[in-house]
Amino acid sequence: MRIVFMGTPDFAVPTLGALVSAGHHVVGVYTQPPRAAGRGLEPRKSPVQIFAETKKQPVNTPPSLKSADEQARFKGLNADAAIVVGYGLILPKPILEAPRFGCFNLHASLLPRWRGAAPIQRAIMAGDTETGIAIMRMEEGLDTGAVCLAECETIGPDETAGELHDRLAEAGALLMVRALHDLEQGALACWPQHDEGTTYAAKIEPGETRIDWSRPATEVHNLIRGLSPHPGAWFEIDLNGKRERVRALRSTVAKGAGKPGTVLDDRLTIACGKRSVRLLQVQRAGKRPMPVAEFRRGAKLPVGSFLC
Repeated sequence: MRIVFMGTPDFAVPTLGALVSAGHHVVGVYTQPPRAAGRGLEPRKSPVQIFAETKKQPVNTPPSLKSADEQARFKGLNADAAIVVGYGLILPKPILEAPRFGCFNLHASLLPRWRGAAPIQRAIMAGDTETGIAIMRMEEGLDTGAVCLAECETIGPDETAGELHDRLAEAGALLMVRALHDLEQGALACWPQHDEGTTYAAKIEPGETRIDWSRPATEVHNLIRGLSPHPGAWFEIDLNGKRERVRALRSTVAKGAGKPGTVLDDRLTIACGKRSVRLLQVQRAGKRPMPVAEFRRGAKLPVGSFLC
């Protein structure tokens, strides 16, 4: 089939690779333009653009799809279908209607639960034990289109957003190949979403990322793993009279009680509003992620001290 692929982040790369490997003719790859990043603020290509260029795929990086010229250029590709995975731009109606069979989105949740920008993080932060991936026929609403295929995935009790992200990306790539096979055979059946059970996965805001030790340990643990590795849940410590921000990347719920934020033992078990959380991996500012044992060698946190 003639396919236009539209995606930007790491999550989208396995799907593009799977479509190429399956023999589909990718007539165009759309991705976000290079953005300033790093200390030097040099323009950085998206993961999809980098991968597409290694595969000699034609890449388009328009800042918008609203202009008539851009829409005419898209329509001129004569695509059978457009595959969208974390593209990051709203598709106007002329774009949605241009491919012969329409546009199909890979979404990292079991729709209608966790429509929106951050379904993986929100599922873990909410304490969900199950999530999945869905192939949706796109329409103008936010993740409201009919679902064509879906697959469930269990979330482990200590699994991080990064680990779940990688699992869903690989599973989603296989599911999209299956969806296109069914579409080509005229056998892709889709069913409308229902409003019951709808939740929205809003973008993670900076104000949500600081750890509140007064919350129950399960909530603190879910926040830590739901924001790991990026943007990272954080707390502050006092070192030599200075406040330093530390990102918590891995944890587990533990026994023990005390005033919230209190260091309970030399394994860095921290009291919460109910029970406690044992930190397993952290990252100091400007440093690499490290196990707690290594962290404690450089940051003296005696039992009874407090984390802010």
